[in-house]
Amino acid sequence: MNFLAELRSRLKVALAKADLPVDDYWQMLQPATDAKFGDFQANCAMPIAKATGQNPRVVSQNLVAHLKVEDLCEAPEIAGPGFINLRLKGERLEAETGRLARDPLLGVEPATKPKTVIVDFSGPNVAKPMHVGHLRSTVIGNALCKTLKSLGHKVISDNHVGDWGTQFGMIIYGYKHFRNEAAYEQNAVAELARLYRLVNQLSDYHDLVKNRGAVLAKVEETRRSLASAKGTAIPNEKPADAAKRVRKAEGDLADAEEEAASLVRKIGAVEESPELLSMAKGHPQIAELARKETAKLHAGDKENLRLWQKFVPLCLAALDGIYERFGISFDLTLGESHYNPQLPGVVERLKKAGLAVESEGAVCVFVEGNKAPFIIQKADGAYTYATTDIATIIDRIEEKKADTILYVVDARQSEHFGLLFETSRRLGYATTDFRHTSFGTILGEDKRPFKTRSGDTVGLESLLDEAIARARQIVDENDNAKPVPELDEEERQRVATIVGMGGIIYADLHHNRDSDYVFSWEKMLATRGDTATYIQYAYARVQGIFRKGGIDLAQLRDTTNLSELPLRMPQERALALQLHKLGSTVQDVCVDYRPNLLTQYLFETANAFSAFFEHCPVLKEEDSSVRTARLLLCDLTARVMKRGLELLGIEVAEQM
Repeated sequence: MNFLAELRSRLKVALAKADLPVDDYWQMLQPATDAKFGDFQANCAMPIAKATGQNPRVVSQNLVAHLKVEDLCEAPEIAGPGFINLRLKGERLEAETGRLARDPLLGVEPATKPKTVIVDFSGPNVAKPMHVGHLRSTVIGNALCKTLKSLGHKVISDNHVGDWGTQFGMIIYGYKHFRNEAAYEQNAVAELARLYRLVNQLSDYHDLVKNRGAVLAKVEETRRSLASAKGTAIPNEKPADAAKRVRKAEGDLADAEEEAASLVRKIGAVEESPELLSMAKGHPQIAELARKETAKLHAGDKENLRLWQKFVPLCLAALDGIYERFGISFDLTLGESHYNPQLPGVVERLKKAGLAVESEGAVCVFVEGNKAPFIIQKADGAYTYATTDIATIIDRIEEKKADTILYVVDARQSEHFGLLFETSRRLGYATTDFRHTSFGTILGEDKRPFKTRSGDTVGLESLLDEAIARARQIVDENDNAKPVPELDEEERQRVATIVGMGGIIYADLHHNRDSDYVFSWEKMLATRGDTATYIQYAYARVQGIFRKGGIDLAQLRDTTNLSELPLRMPQERALALQLHKLGSTVQDVCVDYRPNLLTQYLFETANAFSAFFEHCPVLKEEDSSVRTARLLLCDLTARVMKRGLELLGIEVAEQM
């Protein structure tokens, strides 16, 4: 039973019967934060009293008089100014825990009104190697797909890849002018990635040389501003405000110096290499020429189209290799090219609806409250991401019948999605639930976007490799420390992969998705604290109990016909109560699409099991009925932890 949902439902009825406002007050019943207050606590009496001008104690007394929970709880208690404390009856908790142990869904109840939900996530440009910036969208989107499916929703995962943009012009230009044929034959994708980086580097070089004077001048300007901030006193300015002004000037100088250092470093990388410098001098208009290759591709040039058709499958196969490591497969991989034929019709439809107008040669949608227009066709006739995104929405609603569309994209795109959603609503899709499921940035120890020591963006594949390598060291140390090592070479590597990948995924998901976070190898793979490793170890500890006791799990589950699961110790009760929260937690995740609620739940579950393990003997328990009950509680705990981690996209190992 989902105790939280049931008690909230009864509180809702009680509010109505007590002639009190219902609104959202019934949702103010939550699990108690401290066991001394019971198992659940309703905190709605105080805000209701404030809204209605009543005494909160009177409100709570009136509410308790109409709250029918005697079959579930002990008599409700009113504490303090009007808190209502509820404690489940021991026999009811034992009976429901017995049912939970036999429930294949582990208390995760299907939605009463399942929806069709499209989750748009990951979305890399196929011509570029995936980097750390793709991690958050990939793991958050995958976790949301899994949790939504567990509630019975029809979920369609869509990897809306960039397969038609300017990066292909750069690759085509590089292929025509700088290709290493032997390298291409040996590893086509690696060579295409090298060509993209090369053309990008040479294009950047010319821009940097052109802007060098302005960047260096900015450094001098910010130095003068800092000197002025330190040496100029403003009348009546508070010391704290003066210090703040100086700190801002110091930050501006640091940013300007970093930009200049990056410029010098990038220019030097070309000018210190005779080969690169020769290429740069031989291709002074490389950026413009690469853009022309893109334009030719979009215009249907036979040679560029042939190369594009040759490159895309190779690049997609390389991406699939990364996704396979995460255990991710998509229902759809429809890139920008898929919607390209529909774009002229999208523009015409927007014009006919009176939404799109010409402005300075471009076709735009103007949204009230937003200064910048939503450009759907440039003055030169080229279409934009906006045009493609509207075409995508039309297809997702009219063809795939989506009720909800989630865009798991970083927070920097919030303005774009605000304009996209408003335009789509005005186009006739006002009943569709559009959500920009935004997220923050992964930072390095310096609190800046996570980079390599050389300043390059961290490649996603290399990040995964390092996570597994570090996990392998931990697995080796732990296994070697045992009196007799238990894992062979193959199993050690398999466990290291599970631990390393789980650490990466969990480290991302356990943060509120809106927040930036600092990437830390040490914290990520720690065996204690809020990490996947800690939870995976708790699961493996349960399996160790079963191995040591020679327990046949199938027999334990099938032949034990307990109508209830005895809970004699406080730690048993606390663990059982925690296990009942999986269903409500999964539902909470899908309210505002926040996987960190599930990571928090799993961490608390592992803690509850640790307390149980410390105080409640299992194999050494002499009373056979108690021993069996505790074995079942262990089994239920392992199943809940495994299922919770699965919903996050994380595996478990039987031995660690």
